[in-house]
Amino acid sequence: MGLASLANIDWSEVIIGMVVLLFSLSLHESAHAWMADRRGDPTGRHLGRVTLNPLPHIDWIGTVLFPLLGLLSPLGIFFGWAKPVPVNTANLKNPRWDHVLVAAAGPVSNILAAVAFLLGLRLLIGFFPGELEAGHTVASPLYLLCVTGLFLNTILAVFNLIPVPPLDGSWVLAGVLPNQLGSFFDAIRPYSFMLLLVLFFSGLIDILLIPVLNLVNILAS
Repeated sequence: MGLASLANIDWSEVIIGMVVLLFSLSLHESAHAWMADRRGDPTGRHLGRVTLNPLPHIDWIGTVLFPLLGLLSPLGIFFGWAKPVPVNTANLKNPRWDHVLVAAAGPVSNILAAVAFLLGLRLLIGFFPGELEAGHTVASPLYLLCVTGLFLNTILAVFNLIPVPPLDGSWVLAGVLPNQLGSFFDAIRPYSFMLLLVLFFSGLIDILLIPVLNLVNILAS
């Protein structure tokens, strides 16, 4: 990337995008740690993971490098991940069902965040009709913050609920299915990386995400 390309970048969008990503990933992982602690496993809490401070959650590749490269690339691909919270299921009060709650806590936290950003967005649109997208008001950065937060948290929630290892949805489904069916996920966990590649490059991820994002876009407009 040359100096001319760097000069054309909207750095306010990059900064707001990174702030929202750090918050959203920290919320997701802290929700896992908080629920695990509530259900009897203090491992995450002892590691300082029950916090919205992003530092304990940062994976330098997934939380910093990958999203920055995505934001700065011509494609504008913006995604990332944080360090997973370790869970010792032996400490849980009811290992099978409590693990379902722990796994679901992350995506649920992102759904709640998306709803909060949507409400904030609707309030801004009500106060500044027709002015926000054009950047004609001091509230435009807040508008960008809410839009980014809404769509990013929606993507994180839907993506993590896909029942493919190592995503949260696989742990949720494995816990609610009968034992023989649930063990299927244990059998395919060693192939998690390959499964994720298939998910991305086959277009399946678009089939799952696009209808949800279209609905969110209607709600936000």
